[in-house]
Amino acid sequence: MYIRRIFPVLAVLKWTRRHIFLFLFLALIPVFLFDVLGLKWLHIPWLPLGVLGTAVAFIVSFKNNASYDRLWEARKIWGGIVNASRSWTIMVKDFVNNDHAKESLSQGELSLVHRELVHRHVAWLTALRYQLRKDKPWEMHLKSKRSNIEFRAAKFRVCEDEIPIEEAIKPYISEEESKELFAKGNQASQILGIQSKRLKELMNQGLIEDFRHMEMANMLVEFYTLQGKSERIKNFPYPRQFATLNYLFVWIFIILLPFGIMEGFESIGDHILEDLAIHESQTSLGHLVQEFIAKHFVWFSIPFSALISWVFHTMEAIGENTENPFEGGPNDIPITDMSRGIEIDIRQLIDDTDIPEPYVWKNDIVM
Repeated sequence: MYIRRIFPVLAVLKWTRRHIFLFLFLALIPVFLFDVLGLKWLHIPWLPLGVLGTAVAFIVSFKNNASYDRLWEARKIWGGIVNASRSWTIMVKDFVNNDHAKESLSQGELSLVHRELVHRHVAWLTALRYQLRKDKPWEMHLKSKRSNIEFRAAKFRVCEDEIPIEEAIKPYISEEESKELFAKGNQASQILGIQSKRLKELMNQGLIEDFRHMEMANMLVEFYTLQGKSERIKNFPYPRQFATLNYLFVWIFIILLPFGIMEGFESIGDHILEDLAIHESQTSLGHLVQEFIAKHFVWFSIPFSALISWVFHTMEAIGENTENPFEGGPNDIPITDMSRGIEIDIRQLIDDTDIPEPYVWKNDIVM
């Protein structure tokens, strides 16, 4: 997530520079054939191309709206995780006590139980964000693009790619729980299962009475619900049929665009020649330069064609890079930073020690 008010334009231009050169080349070919080789018939009427461009604009906007909806839903889910984590910690702190205990624990022993439950919750947050950062088949092409690889290496870091999940979770759970965890598939779900089993043990010891146990169990159900919502977005992509056709339609428009705007620029050049014909002096340097420009005014269609192509393609690319809000890109939901923020918050609530510092991110991109 970029946190400044305006995304740097130079970074966007650098990110899309290869396509800009391609658009200039695609616009150059028909103009060369039209003006140099004299193939004056080589153009497309603007009316059907304008209709196509309008349709493509609607399709691109539809995809971008859908991508934003996926992004915003993911943010709401993780906002729910933030709030539920704080509620869980308050329950742990206030509900787990000696009021109904069969054998009372000392304050230090109770603090260790609180710490255990809260740390295991941090382990759940860690496991969940690692699962959400795993690559899916429909995400791989984005990470393999050269422009994305360069931008990633220069502008931001993804902690989940640098630190193995086993190492990240190790400080928060016991060795036995770690072995049980990684012997199975969905680590986040397994952690909540271990947490539920531990609550039952505490209830049997009288450290949690029935009503409080039910409330804390309901909170675990809420965590499962939020996890399932995150997995729904992660595991179900923006429909590939829409994404593929959207990509094809944009490129069809980009390829045809130079053939459609050449005639318009040629007409502008003809009007300039008509105006120049009434000049008193037609041998001056200024007149000759203007006449040369007018005769070859069609070449000005190249930068305008490249500009329009760049706008359409960049908007399509932004939608494509936004549709997966957990993949580890600069436009994603900052689940790593949010997880660290939750950890600091809930560990301070139980007066824990050795609380980590917030992450320090570079280039104003928070992950």
